[in-house]
Amino acid sequence: MAKRCDICGKGPQFGHNVSHSNNKTKRKFYPNLQRVRVKLPSGATTHQRVCVRCLKAGKVTKAA
Repeated sequence: MAKRCDICGKGPQFGHNVSHSNNKTKRKFYPNLQRVRVKLPSGATTHQRVCVRCLKAGKVTKAA
């Protein structure tokens, strides 16, 4: 499964876990993706993985 938004293309970002002793280990930050039924401009409906930021911004019209 691709952890990438189908609308904006947002994907995982990389960073560090930082311990109290300032040791750093690699980690990933994943976007908050939801699998929603989307109504396309052609009138068809399909499932897409969309980040919550795109849903809240209204970039996607959810199918009823």
